[in-house]
Amino acid sequence: MTGWQIAGFLLCVAIATGAQRLTGFALALVLLGLTSLFDLAPLPDVANVATVLALANAAIVLPGARKSMDWAMLRATALGSVFGVVGGVVLLGWLNANVVVVLRLLLGLIIIGCAIVVLTRTELLPRRSSNASFRFFGLLSGLLGGLFSASGPPLVYQFYRQPIDLDTLRDTLIAALATSSLLRLAVVVPSGQFSARALLLSAVALPLTTGITWWVQRHPPGWSRPAVLKLVCALLLVTGAGLAGPALQVMAGRLLG
Repeated sequence: MTGWQIAGFLLCVAIATGAQRLTGFALALVLLGLTSLFDLAPLPDVANVATVLALANAAIVLPGARKSMDWAMLRATALGSVFGVVGGVVLLGWLNANVVVVLRLLLGLIIIGCAIVVLTRTELLPRRSSNASFRFFGLLSGLLGGLFSASGPPLVYQFYRQPIDLDTLRDTLIAALATSSLLRLAVVVPSGQFSARALLLSAVALPLTTGITWWVQRHPPGWSRPAVLKLVCALLLVTGAGLAGPALQVMAGRLLG
């Protein structure tokens, strides 16, 4: 990678980390979307970097949260995530080796879909969902986590509909996302899918993301949560369209050609 590419990558890391601290879920989506849009690094490498950065964020935020954790909800979600993560990593390897344009289209559509889901207002359920429901959403989350290290949106949708204390939801969500990231690392590292480039990018990005996380946690901006969500989702929509549009043009050209 050139110096300009590394500088651009770090700028994307800074934007993604800020979005993550303000929304709780957007790091991987923003980082993957921006780096893919500007073709700064291979998508599998960026997904691995996003996994490491998500764990670093959790390590800063989670200490002291054990008392408010909903362990039953976390266990059910993690159980579904195990199968989803393995399937997602396998699918990512196959798509990247065979149909890169489909991979970019899939990422663009997922980013757009996630932005729409997050913007959609949902009412609280009358009672807590079943463990089977948490396992199902854990499976969906794990699949996105295995593919793009972007396991947040399905769990954000599921968790924030529960009639449970907000602190418990937030802390359990962070723990569930960290669990998914650990599972992903447990799959990609032994299988040789964590490259030297991903290791280098992680080492370069870690000080930046931990510094931003630490600073924002202690000096939160005075923006309202709805305004932040709208801003981040607008960024996701533009990024997703920028990925999906060219990929569709390439696929249409191949079909017509």
